[in-house]
Amino acid sequence: MAVGTLVLRLVVGGLFVGHGLQKLTGAFEGPGIEGTTGMMDSLDMKPARSNAYAAALSETLGGAGIALGAATPLATTAVTAAMATAVHKVHLKNGLWNAKGGYEFNAALVAAALAVTADGPGRLSVDALFGRRKWGFGWAVFSVVAGVAASAAAIALGRRAAEAERAAAPLAPAHPVGSDAAPPSSSTDPESDDDTGAATGSKA
Repeated sequence: MAVGTLVLRLVVGGLFVGHGLQKLTGAFEGPGIEGTTGMMDSLDMKPARSNAYAAALSETLGGAGIALGAATPLATTAVTAAMATAVHKVHLKNGLWNAKGGYEFNAALVAAALAVTADGPGRLSVDALFGRRKWGFGWAVFSVVAGVAASAAAIALGRRAAEAERAAAPLAPAHPVGSDAAPPSSSTDPESDDDTGAATGSKA
């Protein structure tokens, strides 16, 4: 069983590390931190760069923690927060199945991480070196609740910051500088009146 848990940890944790490095460094053909910042900006996760680093580090460090079996509940909290945000902002509207862009993959990864937390990382882990081969169901519940709460807070704060940013943005002027549109002529301009009269006379 220790070997089976180790394999599960290495695969699930390794996948999270890979996803995190895609966002953080552009590894494995990922978008890098600049691309991730742009994605966060489009999702109203403001400040975008801070949230980009938060997502990338949550997946990278959380995945490493799961793979090593180190501080497993906290590692699971980190990846749960990242996945909950991804589901809420991107995948939920597409339904469950991954073929249509749903949250199937996210749910499977989080479920595996929670299972490792509930049953413990096993004796082949960093936690075991400190006497914690098992964490138990209570810690698994803590991980999911804390992760979802952290995600909800980040989404709410990001939305509020995005709304404040839009409200503070200056309105576009009616006649932007450099516009080809000519300003309307004044009816009190005597030269304008003469031109109008001349034009009228020419038609008579």
